[in-house]
Amino acid sequence: MEATVFNPAQLKLINLVSVLNTPEELNGLQKVISDYLAKQLEGEINNLWEDGTLTDEKVENFRQLHERTPYTKKQI
Repeated sequence: MEATVFNPAQLKLINLVSVLNTPEELNGLQKVISDYLAKQLEGEINNLWEDGTLTDEKVENFRQLHERTPYTKKQI
């Protein structure tokens, strides 16, 4: 059996979660983490706007984008 190796961030989260006793506490932690990640993402998107990588034209192209896997039924 192979042992799981955790990185420092994972270990810290495991230790933090070990003190949570209720679903409400777990939900609170999940919200804090989600808010943090949303803030990080917002900063990255702002950087893309500022350096011109992301433009109104590109955003509009995303609205028209249809990348779906074509599914066909197999004939037996």
